Amino acid sequence: MVKVLAIANQKGGVGKTTTAVNLAASLAATGKRVMLVDCDPQGNATSGSGVNKFELQNSLADILLGQCATDDAILKPEKVGYELIPANDQLTVAEVEMMNRERREFRLREALAPLHARYDFILLDCPPSLSILAVNTLVAATGVLIPIQCEYYALEGLSSLTATIDRIAQTVNHELHIEGILRTMYDPRNNLSRDVSSQLENHFKELVYNSVIPRNITLAEAPSHGLPALHYDKSARGAQAYLMLAGELLRKR
Repeated sequence: MVKVLAIANQKGGVGKTTTAVNLAASLAATGKRVMLVDCDPQGNATSGSGVNKFELQNSLADILLGQCATDDAILKPEKVGYELIPANDQLTVAEVEMMNRERREFRLREALAPLHARYDFILLDCPPSLSILAVNTLVAATGVLIPIQCEYYALEGLSSLTATIDRIAQTVNHELHIEGILRTMYDPRNNLSRDVSSQLENHFKELVYNSVIPRNITLAEAPSHGLPALHYDKSARGAQAYLMLAGELLRKR
């Protein structure tokens, strides 16, 4: 059965796209059938997968507005191992137009439903807000993976996100739950990183993944080459950390 994971946190700069791209590549490297859906108008998951977001023939925006079939927007980028539904700034236009459409919060869910039998994992890279796009991802998902930066204000906004997840789970998507919380940009030499990590473990307990994503230059450099870290430098600590996360996810299935 497919696992549809929204990678979400309304706070920006916590490693959502880095997690989406690198987890997709790591799961694909284990032989799993993986689809990555770029749900952010910035299109960073698209460019980080080696696709030019300025030259898209079809994208998630077209799917959500009913201007193309879901299959017509699916790309198979070279070297990454997973398939991709790309996005660019046209997604902002689509979001505005969706506000006046019927069942606007279900459009992504309905578009992805025919794909469920074809993939083991569908990963949704969410925008850093609680917009109608973000709501669409939560309605379409079966679980939410929350990356949290191990720095000051890490927990800011988390209560709002968890409240939104609970509200959607109680109303329109009874499958939805927090799949796990991922500590990102972790530096063990930093007292603050250790303190925030301990707070997360104390508060969320078994929801916190054992895998921890370190601060790592390879994770920062790889997107400029249009590659996940695994295909840029497999030996890098960041790449290995996402492989560990993929293994942890698979063991929990």
